[in-house]
Amino acid sequence: MLCQLSINNFAIVRFLELDFKAGMTSITGETGAGKSIAIDALGLCLGNRSDANTVRPGASKTEVSARFTLQDVPLAKRWLEDNDLDADDECILRRTINSDGRSRAYINSNPVPVTQLKAIGQLLIGIHGQHAHHAMLKSEHQLNLLDSYANHKILLDNVSASYLRCKQVENELKQLEQAQHERISRQQLLQYQVEELNEFNLGLDEFDEIEQEHKRLANGTDLIERCQAGLHLLTESDEGNIESLLNKVASIADTLQGYDESLAPISTMLNDALIQVQESASEIESYLSRLELDPEHFAYLEKRLSTAMQLARKHHVSPDKLALHHQALMAELTELAGDESKLDEIRLQLDASKNAYLANAQKLSQSRNRYAKELDKLVTQSIHELNMPKGKFCIQVNHDPANISVNGCDSIDFMVTTNPGQPLQPISKVASGGELSRIGLGIQVITAKKVATPTLIFDEVDVGISGPTASVVGRMLRSLGESTQVLCVTHLPQVAGNGHQHMFVNKFNKAGSTETTMQALDKDQRVNELARLLGGDVITENTIANARELLQ
Repeated sequence: MLCQLSINNFAIVRFLELDFKAGMTSITGETGAGKSIAIDALGLCLGNRSDANTVRPGASKTEVSARFTLQDVPLAKRWLEDNDLDADDECILRRTINSDGRSRAYINSNPVPVTQLKAIGQLLIGIHGQHAHHAMLKSEHQLNLLDSYANHKILLDNVSASYLRCKQVENELKQLEQAQHERISRQQLLQYQVEELNEFNLGLDEFDEIEQEHKRLANGTDLIERCQAGLHLLTESDEGNIESLLNKVASIADTLQGYDESLAPISTMLNDALIQVQESASEIESYLSRLELDPEHFAYLEKRLSTAMQLARKHHVSPDKLALHHQALMAELTELAGDESKLDEIRLQLDASKNAYLANAQKLSQSRNRYAKELDKLVTQSIHELNMPKGKFCIQVNHDPANISVNGCDSIDFMVTTNPGQPLQPISKVASGGELSRIGLGIQVITAKKVATPTLIFDEVDVGISGPTASVVGRMLRSLGESTQVLCVTHLPQVAGNGHQHMFVNKFNKAGSTETTMQALDKDQRVNELARLLGGDVITENTIANARELLQ
């Protein structure tokens, strides 16, 4: 709970150090005294927006700190531990605002971003403002009130997670579908290109082979003539061919070797040369026997070579890379066909994720219906106590699977009837200002009992309420204070008298400047303040007696 609040140079407050206790604390003061100023200052510690106007004129900065005990707040303790900000069973939130508007935030003396103040603040304090009942007219706020009462966080988290999954798959599907037209056009082009290359069907090394064979056949006549001329010189010339001349030299070398053994290598080399010449002649003869000048085959090769070069130019690749390019196009075409399969797969995933979402939304809706009936009875009982004896309250949960949102498929309508014989209608059409205040206050008190926030602040939520109804409101808040720390800013003596303790806000002028103070009242001071609230500026014995009666 909130134990202490220290305020320095905030608006018209020079310095305040307030100690708070458990139970219900009533806060009163004259109109314009600044009864809500402590709550506004506390809001800075909870991460509310700040500006240079909050700094007291003449001061260099505003500083506000709030100290909380955490013995019975496990969620807040766990949050501090998770963020390495724990400090035993205590939490101190501090905020400074310089005169130039710059702000700094601290948790347990550790500098933190303002977002972390907001995060921990939601676990420590709940604030109900004087205009909260107007927000109750909005369907979104009604839904939040019901969910707060039901406290089905796991169901909400499941719906939120499945909703985000649906959106993720939807975005992926949308991107694929947007690219589908381009993909179809590319697929059609590839299909034509691949079919054309399939029809030509050039092998991986075929172009080099065609090129070589074409070159051979194109020069066939010259090959025959030159091979025959070479063969004539090697073995066939009657005037002296290379084979016969080598034979003669080899024979001379053999004879000389008999005279001198050192000439043996020369003899060997000449005989080897003779063998090489004979084998070369044999190879030329064999080549000539295989060489055929086939005009039809040459025409076939020339056409295939020409087509390969035309296709290569068409696809902007070199002819020897055409077969590899063909394979790459086929692979891309296969991949695009796979994209179509992926599109079907994503559609199936989207159907599955939507079904999962709808299942989670249905469970959430069932929980809302169950707690709506429970809340119907409690709020109806509450408004009976708040001087609406014939009133009836009902929460209408409308489930529409087509109404998909992060909070499920439900829309909420708070329905009410205030007079006998009148049908239930939306609260915005039926309730007057005072009735709306009473219904709103009843809902706030009931839901506050279910929410595990250790400190609740009610800032003039009793506006529009008076007389016996105010006494009921006071008793409600006091009953809530038995289990939760309650701070209640009020102008009604019937409400203030129900507080376990009482604080008074006073504004005064000093040395040409305005200051506000807040002090805890003892029993006698409290009687006088309640008498002032009952009778105005003139306090009589009757108002004193009435004030004592309120305290009893």
